[in-house]
Parts: sequence; C-alpha cells; structure tokens
Amino acid sequence: MDIAHSRRMTGHSEEEATSQSVKEGREKRVSFPPDEQMVSDFVERRAELQEADSLTLTDIILAYKQSCEKHQVKPNPKALDQLKQITCVTDRARCFDLSGERLDYCSCESLEEILKSVQFDFISLQGAELEENGASSLLDMFLYYESATHLDVSSNSGMGFSGWLSLSHLLRQSGCLWRLDACNMPMVDYAAQALSKALLTSRLTVLHLENTCLSGKPLFTLVGALKRNVALQELYLSENNLNAYQDSMQLGDLLKYNSTLKTLDLGNNTMSDSGLEEICDALSFQKTGLRTLILSNNHITHLGMSHLQKVLPRLKTLETLNLGKNNLENRGIHTLKESLMINRSLLQLGLASTGITCEGAVTLAEILAESPQIQRLDVRQNQVLAGGLMALSLALKINRSVIRLDLDQHLKEEKEDFLVETQKTLLSRISDLCTANATAAKGMALRPASLDLADCAETTYPLPTQTAD
Repeated sequence: MDIAHSRRMTGHSEEEATSQSVKEGREKRVSFPPDEQMVSDFVERRAELQEADSLTLTDIILAYKQSCEKHQVKPNPKALDQLKQITCVTDRARCFDLSGERLDYCSCESLEEILKSVQFDFISLQGAELEENGASSLLDMFLYYESATHLDVSSNSGMGFSGWLSLSHLLRQSGCLWRLDACNMPMVDYAAQALSKALLTSRLTVLHLENTCLSGKPLFTLVGALKRNVALQELYLSENNLNAYQDSMQLGDLLKYNSTLKTLDLGNNTMSDSGLEEICDALSFQKTGLRTLILSNNHITHLGMSHLQKVLPRLKTLETLNLGKNNLENRGIHTLKESLMINRSLLQLGLASTGITCEGAVTLAEILAESPQIQRLDVRQNQVLAGGLMALSLALKINRSVIRLDLDQHLKEEKEDFLVETQKTLLSRISDLCTANATAAKGMALRPASLDLADCAETTYPLPTQTAD
C-alpha cells in the first residue's frame, strides 16, 4: 500500500473505518507513519518534481497507463483524450468529465495517477455506475488531492453506505469544494444523515439535490442541519414531490432560521396554495438573505396570491421571483398589483404560462408604469394579444428600468386580421424600448440580476462559474 493511499485512509475516524471494513467484508490492518510526515513527504515530492520541470503531461499519461495495467483495466479513452488537451499541469484544468463512463473499483483506483498530478475546476461522475468500494476510494482521493472545486455525483444510486460516508468526509474537510451536484438518486436514510452531518461544517456554497425523493424524513434531516449552516448560498430542490403539509412547514422553518441562503429553488413540486402560505409566513422573517425564490409549477392558484400580497411589501432583499407554470390567471395578477407597486427590491418576475390574457397584461402594464426597479418580466406562453401588447408598449414609454420583456414571438390569432399585423409592430416596438432602456442603463450602477428567468423556467441548469457575492 503506497503512502498516498495510507494517508487517504486516515481521513476516516476509527468508527467510520470499522463500518467501512464491515461493508467491504474484509478486515483492514494498516501501518503508516504520522500524518504530518506523510503530508510533508507528499508535498515535498510534488514540489521537487514541479521545480525540476519533470512532471510533464507525458509522464502523467504513462503513469496512468501503467496504473491501469497494474489494476488490470483498460485505460479510459475519454480520460486520455481530456488529458491530452491539458496545457498546464501546475494550474487547475477546467474539467474532467467521466459522466456515463462505467467506473468499477479497479477503474477508480487506476485514476489516482491522474489525480495526484492534476487538479480540476469541475469533475463529473454523473451516471458513472459507481459502486460502494469504488465510490469510497475515489472520493477519498478527491479529498486528499483537493481534486475539484465543483463535483457532480448525480445518478449514482449504488454508492452505498461507504460511498456516502466518504462524500460526507470530503464535504466536511475539503478546503476548495464549493459546489456539489447529487441529483437523480434516492436520498435514503443513511445518505440524508451523512449529507446533513457534513452540512453542519462544510464550505459548500451551492448544492443541487433535484429529483432525490427528499419529501418527508430526508427533508426533515436536511433542514435540521441547514438551519445551523452559515456557508450555503444556493439550494436547488426541484422535482422532489415536496408537499403542502410537513414539507412546506420544514421549508418554512429553514427560511425562518437561516439568513445565509440567497437562492432557493422549489420548482416542479406540489406546494400548492397552503404550502405557499407557509413559505410567505417564513419570508417575513428574512431581514437579510434570500434573493431568488423559484416556485414554478407548484399547483399554485390565484388564491395563493393573497399570501404573497401580504409579504411582498415587506421584503427588502428578494430580487427574483418565478411563479411560472402556475394557474394564477388575471385574478392572481390583480391581487398582486398593489404589493408589486410598493415593493422596491424585485428585479425579475417570472409569469410564463400562468393563464394571463390581455386583462392581466394591462394590470402588468400598470405595475411597470409605477415600478422604478423591475428589470425583467417574463410573460411567455400566455394569451396576450394586441390589446395587452399595446398596454405594455405604452407602459415602457414611461418605464426606464425594464431591459427585457419576454413575450411569445409567434403571432396569435385575432378576431380581426389587421390586429395580427399590429401584434408584429408592437412586439418590435417593445423590443426597441427595452433596448433603449438597456443602452441608457450602461454605465449606471444597476444591481445585476441574480438569476436568469429563462433558466428558472427550465428543469436543467447550465454550469455556472463561481462569482464573488
């Protein structure tokens, strides 16, 4: 057993190592020098290689191939192709993408020769069919070598107890990992407990847990830790069947006691109007914190807008609110009218596919005419005809803040043919007015929008770069 592998094993407590040995079905007896000596040996060895300029890409590829031969696996073509594109081994490479590659235990072990020499900004193991021993080994390597700042382990439901234990330890100890994606796999009890324990002290700022069956006890466990977490800024919980009862109460508690979260994505769940009431009650406790709230596709109706109506005037930090794909209708927009006029923090409002017609568009035009700060409004996939477009166009002649108004670009059927052509003219005019506002805003200290509403309306998220808050 080499020094590096021995060092990785010391990361687990005696209790964790015992549990891992039981899971693997064999006893481990390891003898190694003190941690300080091993760390010193490794750092000095790597520094010497770099100073002598002897750590070349050719050396790394050769070492990887030899490691594959030792572990009796074929070198991964995808890994080799990416290694050949690296231009500098002393800086972090952009990406190491192993998504969709089947990584058994030996394949994982063979990757150490790469990880000990190259660090990455992003490592993707999505759908890599990781089993328990392989996942545990690989995640231990990531910790020891500080391999990634962004890690994606999504769609690996076979990680098992040891894999989640190693992931928990990575999250607790890593000094560089700021984002974790762990989507599309059930959050069973031991996984929820391991993740929650890690979140008590981790430095993560972004966590994606979409489609992980979080409803119920797993969410309760997670929220218990997040109420004490002071690092996490973005939490994505879409497609988790979160309900209007216990789940909404737990999320309400989270918002009451956590003032660090800036983005909360609850899209594509079943919160409904009663769940929205819990969320709104909790929002009144947010003095500093939440900037983006995504509630799209949550079975919310116009009746739920009465809860938002009460809290919106008091919100001082919320900048993006996405209510798309909920059946709000014109009645819901009318309910929100006064509170949206009073609110002075909201920069982006998502109302795509909410059952709005020209009547609702007129109400929105009245809101825009009074708003000095809204920068973007999304009303796509609604039945807004020439009358509604005319009202929005007139509002933009007064409004100076809106730089983007999202509307369907295909012309819709009208009772009179000439109104179809009018739609085309008005869409062009609205676009020109938004462009004029955007041009005028250049050089001014407008607050940046916190999240693109086009992304909020979808269920997938592009890879962002980390930005300073």
